[in-house]
Amino acid sequence: MTEKNAKPLASEITAIGQLADMLDEGLLLTNSDGVVLSANQVAAQLFESDIVSKSIFDVIGDNRFGRAFHKTALRRAVLEIPYRSNDDSIEREFKLRIKRLGDGPVALLFLDLTRQKNLETVRRDFVANVSHELRSPLTSLSGFVETMLDGEVPDEAMRRRFLKIMDEEAQRMSRLIDDLLSLSRVEVDEHIVPDNQVKLIDVISMVRESLAGRASQRGMRITLSDQRTDQKRVPVMLGSFDEMTEVFVNIVENAIKYGFENTKIEISIVEISSNRLQIDVTNYGEGIEERHLPRLTERFYRVDKARSRQIGGTGLGLAIVKHIVSRHRGTMSVTSKLNDITKFSIKLPLIHR
Repeated sequence: MTEKNAKPLASEITAIGQLADMLDEGLLLTNSDGVVLSANQVAAQLFESDIVSKSIFDVIGDNRFGRAFHKTALRRAVLEIPYRSNDDSIEREFKLRIKRLGDGPVALLFLDLTRQKNLETVRRDFVANVSHELRSPLTSLSGFVETMLDGEVPDEAMRRRFLKIMDEEAQRMSRLIDDLLSLSRVEVDEHIVPDNQVKLIDVISMVRESLAGRASQRGMRITLSDQRTDQKRVPVMLGSFDEMTEVFVNIVENAIKYGFENTKIEISIVEISSNRLQIDVTNYGEGIEERHLPRLTERFYRVDKARSRQIGGTGLGLAIVKHIVSRHRGTMSVTSKLNDITKFSIKLPLIHR
């Protein structure tokens, strides 16, 4: 190539590179020999090194890729091949599209299929879990109904016991359906930030008062400690009053269910900065093993499945909490010590008043 022709090509590659940085996919440009001419930001992160001026065959050591590249370099065609990237922490799956740009460079577009594959797995597992969770109480109900219809209930006491179990199973299904609907709603709206003004103190005070009776049944009490330096200033956030109530009802109810009897549940309000607040809910109980902590917000994940079902848990509560907190542009973390404290910390943004 002459110097006269090289300059326009170089400027074209620069222009393409600037546009490529706007893409969500990785894009490489190479010459017909496979030498990398440019890489956008996504591609650079994918290969975690400066690959410009290197041979693409040293970067992608796959025979299928080599054959596809040479076919494309020799003729103007678009070829697609699967490509899998492995590093020490994660496996990612791509569709690699190869196209010769006229008589110029060869473009390699990496379409990331990892998220799509993960979503398919999550959806498949979700359907399987829902089916299992609903089938169990339905099977129980069906069995009791069949027994009663066959006239195999000898006395009124047994009949009433059967009816009580049937009612509990029906309520269990009702709770599960309610939680499924709540989860579906918050997932759909997660990208939309609510625009109502919510006074967090009002939410927390109401939750504390509404659950005080339930806590007292286990000899527990709920304390509230406002540790902000300026307690005259009302902490206000943009959000949904009902959703924030659901967050703290869920967390405090868990503290009541899983805490030791005759202990206290501490709610602390801490000012991180002028526009960010942290609410801690701490209880004293058996605690949670560290290996379980990262998975607590997964759908249907339970540390103790039998106990969770026994006390009326659906396995969806913390998943709902996570999505609501995320919708309000906040964060949630959990720390725990066995046979000691478990603390849920919610950090939320504030608006100035």
